[in-house]
Amino acid sequence: MRRSRFVAVAAPAADRSAARGVVASAQDRHPGATHHCWAWQGQGSAASSDDGEPGGTAGRPILGVIGHKGISDVVVVVSRYFGGVKLGAGGLVRAYAGAAEAVLADLPVVTAVPMARLELALGFADEQPLRHWLACQDGAELQQLEYGEGVTARVTLPAAAVSELLAWSGARGVSCRQLDDAPAAG
Repeated sequence: MRRSRFVAVAAPAADRSAARGVVASAQDRHPGATHHCWAWQGQGSAASSDDGEPGGTAGRPILGVIGHKGISDVVVVVSRYFGGVKLGAGGLVRAYAGAAEAVLADLPVVTAVPMARLELALGFADEQPLRHWLACQDGAELQQLEYGEGVTARVTLPAAAVSELLAWSGARGVSCRQLDDAPAAG
């Protein structure tokens, strides 16, 4: 008698549709597997599937591992090649959670940093000090400059640094307004 073999894959998935694409890819890569159980965790949303295993023995344990690690926008697919020995509910939970734990342990995790976009109206003499201030801020970038009677600058920076830029602008008499939120960097 052989034992079952569990093959896990983790991939970024911003939404359920992307997660389903990863599941389909795993099914294509492992056509001989008897089950392709998966879990997806997004920002404020989640989904899972036991794919024919007894209810709650595969998808939920995988989702539990993802949640315990505090990861978001990820899908984990565990493909099972049945080996002829029934594992029971507890054995399945341990096997699927263990496979998810193993694949997530090697996953490089990137922390998303909320970003903000701002527009500043400043005098010519303030352009170089602005460039210097931005260069000293981790993650801040000068996106665009327009010259006219003065200088209009569009910048992107971590949202946590907005109050500092507003204070810098206020101290120099520079007009500053926040534009729509920029996507998170990471």
